[in-house]
Amino acid sequence: MSETARIHLLSPRLANQIAAGEVVERPASVLKELLENSLDAGASRVDVEVEQGGVKLLRVRDDGGGIPADDLPLALARHATSKIRELEDLESVISLGFRGEALASISSVARLTMTSRTADASEAWQVETEGRDMEARVQPAAHPVGTTVEVRDLFFNTPARRKFLKAEKTEFDHLQEVLKRLALARFDVAFHLRHNGKTILALHEAPDEISRARRVANVCGAAFLEQALPIEIERGGLRLWGWVGLPTFSRSQADLQYFYVNGRMVRDKLVAHAVRQAYRDVLFNGRHPTFVLFLEIDPSVVDVNVHPTKHEVRFRDSRMVHDFLYGTLHRALGEVRPEDQLAAPASVAPVIRATGQAAGEFGPQAEMGLSASVLEQAVQQPAASVWRSPGAGYQAPRTQPGAPLAEVQGAYREYFAPLPEQQPAALPESAGDIPPLGYSLAQLKGVYILAENAQGMVLVDMHAAHERITYERLKTAMANEGLRGQPLLVPESVAMSQREVDCAEEHAQWFMRLGFELQRLGPETLAIRQIPALLKQAQASRLVSDVLADLLEYGTSDRIQAHLNELLGTMACHGSVRANRRLTIPEMNALLRDMESTERSGQCNHGRPTWTQLGMDDLDKLFMRGR
Repeated sequence: MSETARIHLLSPRLANQIAAGEVVERPASVLKELLENSLDAGASRVDVEVEQGGVKLLRVRDDGGGIPADDLPLALARHATSKIRELEDLESVISLGFRGEALASISSVARLTMTSRTADASEAWQVETEGRDMEARVQPAAHPVGTTVEVRDLFFNTPARRKFLKAEKTEFDHLQEVLKRLALARFDVAFHLRHNGKTILALHEAPDEISRARRVANVCGAAFLEQALPIEIERGGLRLWGWVGLPTFSRSQADLQYFYVNGRMVRDKLVAHAVRQAYRDVLFNGRHPTFVLFLEIDPSVVDVNVHPTKHEVRFRDSRMVHDFLYGTLHRALGEVRPEDQLAAPASVAPVIRATGQAAGEFGPQAEMGLSASVLEQAVQQPAASVWRSPGAGYQAPRTQPGAPLAEVQGAYREYFAPLPEQQPAALPESAGDIPPLGYSLAQLKGVYILAENAQGMVLVDMHAAHERITYERLKTAMANEGLRGQPLLVPESVAMSQREVDCAEEHAQWFMRLGFELQRLGPETLAIRQIPALLKQAQASRLVSDVLADLLEYGTSDRIQAHLNELLGTMACHGSVRANRRLTIPEMNALLRDMESTERSGQCNHGRPTWTQLGMDDLDKLFMRGR
């Protein structure tokens, strides 16, 4: 063996630079590590000063507990930390930083100076190091209680890495996004950001709900807060709180999604899947939901030591967490009514709270399991009373449990059958007696309903609104009636991996409840003997393969329900009132009352809004009144 192939130890400098490749990607990565250290030190205020997007200078000052003079050189050593000591500490980490790699990695690719003073010290001390020799030099300094870290000339000694940095504005945008993420995680800390001598952000402490909402508006925009639903749910040791954007406030990119686990910002595919499922029925195709959510869970059941940057986590019971997230958001979105959207802004809106139920009660596997489905639970609840418009002796027909789907469609065709001519009802004198969507005034071009409510004028897309109402009725009828299976004349044999066939065998009863009958023919062969009658046009083998892939990845699948919902959505579209259909005033009022009592009535099946409000202020602006 040649000399160059012999095994040898890496030099400390090279080892740190290799670690820097994982931890230090750009100035934003440096800021993330320094801010996490400041927050772990108990800081109540953090000041960040940046020059040239963080490449020339990145200074972070905090008023935390500080570092003793004797520990300053050690703080720059690799795998040195004050946050864990034993294996038990690692199994229930509550601090943001704990690996002891960040400062050593940063100092290996930049010129780093750290000045710190503890509360019981008479003076501050400063430690300096550069990437060339990595030798720490300690000297006295002047500094208040707390710590300041200066990082200058990032990647000055690794020009190959420096070439991968983007323009100054791009790097600063990434850096600012990191600060915003941590500012949302810690409402009790003030954050200040300056770039090239100019103040960019000044976020004060937010101890109460109003100031927290104000910080969310500063970070995410006032429009998000106006279109967000505050939630707070606690079940089975899990607590979820924060703000979820209404489906009509969606984005073309997933750039307004903040999810925290025990205060740590994460991007987790299990979380993303659960949120996507919850919005599946109400979001326009290709759009992304918006949310700022905080999950609190026992630290011992979540592993944060999955990746050096700590962006990913692993849950011990991922199925329970997935079901809890999905069920919570699914119900929260389903319970939004017009009166909620017309309420005060989210900063003072009532928070949806629920406690006491078992975790996973509304899980996605329950939605598809007919014995314990979300839809059945909704049906078993007392039906909302149907409001009758004054002078209209008509009530929209309600289907009985177990009604065939054709009967559901027929009932809603009857719903819009011509009615006797009646005079429009007079508006009540008291605004408190006016329903949220008000009373109809007229129909515009056979497409829109014009109504008046306490706030002003309401415009309703009558086809989109009726499509959602019909769709929800069809789903309810489906939940009551169940899924009938249709045996295949010739069973379809599918070649799969042994892992997939094992999964199908394990979930055989679950598939049976959904109308499928699967049989194992060999170690890697599966036979499909029966499929749901409604899905007889679907490609059975591909659907089963996709469902098994989901089950193996997430422990649950919504593909069968998605196919069924797509079919029901098509039926609802064809069964709904068409454009240019003339409606009477009582018919329009009946539709408005149904919208107020129907889940997710703010969006049609395709995610488009079904109604909009024009308040008196909006109308005054159009005509420049009061100016």
